[in-house]
Parts: sequence; structure tokens; C-alpha cells
Amino acid sequence: MPTQEGFMQKKYIYLFCSAGMSTSLLVTKMRAQAEKYDVPVVIEAFPETLAEQKGQEADLILLGPQIGWMLSDIQKLLPNKPVEVIDSLLYGKVDGLGVLKAAVASIKKAVATTN
Repeated sequence: MPTQEGFMQKKYIYLFCSAGMSTSLLVTKMRAQAEKYDVPVVIEAFPETLAEQKGQEADLILLGPQIGWMLSDIQKLLPNKPVEVIDSLLYGKVDGLGVLKAAVASIKKAVATTN
């Protein structure tokens, strides 16, 4: 279960993908879990073509497994942002809680390394 520990202000988690259908469903499930556990996050999905533009606003960028091959390119476009590929098993199961837990851990890790 995600916790708010280390989360004082709202964090922005942006998912990028190519097709969008599975990712939209995953975002819906992640939002439901965030609301259930009072995790202060904004979760949005965008096409990968908007990664450079929208990624600037995010605290964490998650890539759908189908565009995982773009990881290094997006990391170069957004060098000061944590960028990760969503675990394909969690993505395939549309596991909103599992992806949210991983995202919270990634944000905490990013915050810890910048402080």
C-alpha cells in the first residue's frame, strides 16, 4: 500500500505510450488507487510525441512497455527528470496499484538523490 511519507505536495506522474487504450485504462486504475489511499498525485497519459513538451511538467515519466526502446532518447530530452519503463507484467495486468507503488518508490528515490 502506497504511503504519503515524503509526499508533502502533489506530484505529477505522466505516462507516455503509442496506442493509448491500455494506458488510459491503467491511468484510470492508478487514479482510483491514489484516491483510495490518499496519495497526492496527478496522473495523466499522453502520446509519446508529446514527451519533450509535457515531460517538463512531470515529477516522474513512465513509458509504456511498447515504447520502452525510447527510454534513452527521452532521458536525453529530459535529463533532469526520472524516466522509467512500466513493468510489462504490471502493465499487461493493468495493475493500477502495482504501478502506483512503483511510481511512488521512484519519486521518493528521485527526491532522496536530489536532496
